[in-house]
Amino acid sequence: MTKSQTRSGITSADFDAIMREKVPFVGDMGVMTESLENDTAILRLPFNERYLRPGNVVCGPAIFGLADIALYAVAWLVVPQADLAVTTEATVHFLSGAKPGDLIAEAKILKAGRRLLIAECHIRSCVDNSLCAHVIGTYAMPPAEK
Repeated sequence: MTKSQTRSGITSADFDAIMREKVPFVGDMGVMTESLENDTAILRLPFNERYLRPGNVVCGPAIFGLADIALYAVAWLVVPQADLAVTTEATVHFLSGAKPGDLIAEAKILKAGRRLLIAECHIRSCVDNSLCAHVIGTYAMPPAEK
């Protein structure tokens, strides 16, 4: 497998199209896939003033939403049809206030089994590259086709 390939063959454009068609909320957020390679997904959440909370930082729901989408993206790296993959557990550590600006999520597979996928995600601010959140998530994977 070369650096630009994924286990399932999905591309960034494929994942963006799947999100627009099957999870319209993601399309409403404007999340864009920057890269899907090997066991890693990198996604961008463009800044929107609606994501600000008091203190002039990006709100937690926007940060966790981006992380959950990035974790879903790595599920698609493992199986060609991850429509039915669902979050079963997530632990979020908010590490610093995210300044107003785009956010980058980098999600990486830690372990991919037949039924469960465990991955981690780092959320960074594009303003100052600070690590804003660390998320560990577990996804229940769809059963293998027979």
